[in-house]
Amino acid sequence: MLYFARWKVTLIVLVILAGVITTLPNFLSPAALRALPDWLPSRQIVLGLDLQGGAYLLYEVDRADYVQKRLKTLEGDIRQKLRDEPRIGYTGLGVQGNGVQVRIRDTARLADARTRLSELTNPLVTNLFGGQTVNEFAIDVADDGLVRFTYTDEGLTQRISTIVQQSIEVIRLRLDEFGTTEPSIQRQGEDRILVEAPGEGDPQRLKELIGQTAQLTFHMVDQSMAPEQALQSRPPVGTVVMYSMDDPPTPYLLDETPLLTGEDLVDAQVSFDSRSNEPVVNFRFNTSGARTFSVATQRNVGRPFAIVLDNEVISAPVIREPITGGSGQISGSFTVESANDLAVLLRAGALPAKLSVVEERSIGPGLGQDSVDAGRIAALIGGALVIVFMILAYGRFGVIADMALITNVAMIFGALTTLQATLTLPGIAGIVLTIGMAVDANVLIFERIREELRAGRSAISAIDAGYSRALGTILDANITTLIAALILFQLGSGPIRGFAVTLAIGIFTTVFSAFTVSRLLVSLWVRWKRPSKLTL
Repeated sequence: MLYFARWKVTLIVLVILAGVITTLPNFLSPAALRALPDWLPSRQIVLGLDLQGGAYLLYEVDRADYVQKRLKTLEGDIRQKLRDEPRIGYTGLGVQGNGVQVRIRDTARLADARTRLSELTNPLVTNLFGGQTVNEFAIDVADDGLVRFTYTDEGLTQRISTIVQQSIEVIRLRLDEFGTTEPSIQRQGEDRILVEAPGEGDPQRLKELIGQTAQLTFHMVDQSMAPEQALQSRPPVGTVVMYSMDDPPTPYLLDETPLLTGEDLVDAQVSFDSRSNEPVVNFRFNTSGARTFSVATQRNVGRPFAIVLDNEVISAPVIREPITGGSGQISGSFTVESANDLAVLLRAGALPAKLSVVEERSIGPGLGQDSVDAGRIAALIGGALVIVFMILAYGRFGVIADMALITNVAMIFGALTTLQATLTLPGIAGIVLTIGMAVDANVLIFERIREELRAGRSAISAIDAGYSRALGTILDANITTLIAALILFQLGSGPIRGFAVTLAIGIFTTVFSAFTVSRLLVSLWVRWKRPSKLTL
């Protein structure tokens, strides 16, 4: 157990050096980091929200808003189904409460209407493996021709669950584009999303970027009636009045069905208009979107079309000539910042539903620095006490254990830096706990060596037996702790996960430093001193 092949010694030294080298950048200033050669590691540990400040935002899916929009879509789908050839006459189509109803004029065609409309109940898969499905809507057909769709509780629950998952991915894309370092985005309960953005200095801008639905659509402008007249009377069937973002807002009468949506975009970038030098957003469609846009502009030369973002008209340019390149430009009263935010939103995609802010907190960097200072002091005091105790209790072997402890801490910070794991205040507590646990393995080994010495073994034989027989106990203790850390990471969130990460990393580095590094140091000491008698 005390013999180490040369390649093993080399490997252990390389691991320790890697831990030290990756840890060093955390103690350097930004200027010193920039001066480092490119081949040297220069990344630093990512500090969590509680250590460097930032934004804490808790969102909730706006169920009422989503249901109303979904019912409006269902209304359009019903209209389209009944207008398919051969047409079925109807009246009274509209949203009523938590559903949509329509009356079939000819009750003799009620069975045909039921067959067509039953397709709109929209079965949803609730179990990927079991194949279980629930209908999003329930349909009720009365003998007098009244057909009513209502949202089912199971269907709404499944829809909300899907919306939360989709929203998390969209938010993640937006924050990645925004440049936020290591954001934490987690599901909370059935319909809430927790967003933590460490180091974010502009929480208001972040909130606007996350919370905006960013549903981009392209509509033809209806010129059959003035918008003011449509507001006073009733807009023609299939049209809708929307207002511009101007102050005061300008009304536009638009075709209700969009030509294209943001889903047809593949890219959006900020540039500057060559004539006005104002910031604009250039967009590019995918193949099918470019084809649709080309056909629409060829047929509507001289007619304006509107670019709409979240039911507000950004601009309504007139089609001067066919646009066949599959790209276009969004202009308006943009600043560079607002144009960049719009491009980020378009690239990341639209949220499937509106999100409302339930809780909002902004943590200043000063409070975070206080936490860092307190954690540093706790770690130094804890480490110093452990080092002194080991020297007093085990003498030269305690010094060896302390040297292994220092390499252990260096490897923990090196692993956190390499993995870019977020270090939180509970994470610092995990490191302090690991310092105590790190010497526990050495205590087991040294006490075992003492027992072997009492049993009459020679010095080298007692050391060898102490390490070999304590290994099983060390592994059992650390494996059980690792299981607890994995459970905390899987079931916990935020700071709890931070604690679990540092604890799990600390377990691996502890076993390596306590059993391998300290054993190598003891082996080198034995080769140097060749003790015939050992006092421990």
